[in-house]
Amino acid sequence: MEIVVTAVGPDNVGLADPIIHEVTGQGANIAEIQMYDHDEAAVFAMMCRAQLDRIRWSSVRTNLQRIGADKRLSVRVWSPDQVDRLPRLAICVTLQEETPRAVLTAIRDGLIKAEASVMIGNRKRCEPLAAEFGVAWHSIGRQDGSADDDAMVQLLDQYDVDYIVLARYMRVLPPDTCWKFAGGRIINLHHGLLPSFRGLRPYHDAYAARMLTFGATCHFIVPELDAGNQTINQSTFTVSPGTRLEEVIRRGQQENEPRCLVEGVRRVVDREVKLHFHRVIATVAGP
Repeated sequence: MEIVVTAVGPDNVGLADPIIHEVTGQGANIAEIQMYDHDEAAVFAMMCRAQLDRIRWSSVRTNLQRIGADKRLSVRVWSPDQVDRLPRLAICVTLQEETPRAVLTAIRDGLIKAEASVMIGNRKRCEPLAAEFGVAWHSIGRQDGSADDDAMVQLLDQYDVDYIVLARYMRVLPPDTCWKFAGGRIINLHHGLLPSFRGLRPYHDAYAARMLTFGATCHFIVPELDAGNQTINQSTFTVSPGTRLEEVIRRGQQENEPRCLVEGVRRVVDREVKLHFHRVIATVAGP
């Protein structure tokens, strides 16, 4: 089975060695290691992906968590190869309802073979949507709309989440959160075509460039914002010359973005793609 180990905490010497020795000592074959050492912030982060005999899963997880406690590291051991349950999703939202509704509907209808375990919002607009689909709701937003990132991490752990779906969640995740759930566990919808139209106003930017084709990008999150090499799915729509910007945004938000995110989440949950060294690779042969 494939396992992904992440470790984040105060920088110090000798942090990576015991983790790597534990993984290899259990007979695992390491396929990927990434490490990050931010001297100014004194933060250490690493991600290790390996193939492990399934019978050693429990002992590796227990031993690595013990190492984390000893080294003052936040350690997570996760596997996409769970066989006894559906993947658990956390759907993170701000104000827009169309994209999370599309994901919840696809789960209900069996298109996305997963469980919506929790909805997390920095605004309360989508709380009725969670109630409509019978999904646990938690608000992590402060009065000004900023998010309590530590509370988010606690909820993701509490609900034993496999994948985090940012369904037009309009807050930037801090790098340490990205590292804690690294390895292709965070799926984002960007409402523009990457890498051409980044930032907060991609519809406006594309419109100003006199584009007639607009799009959305579903991609894995890495610590670099909208980095562009982690694309899972893109979908587009074309308008006639003279179409008003308001109509472009309406079609994008109500039709194209939901379609793009649903297909992207499906591809990840069905293990058609995964993230490897910050690039998306296909795990099954295309047509």
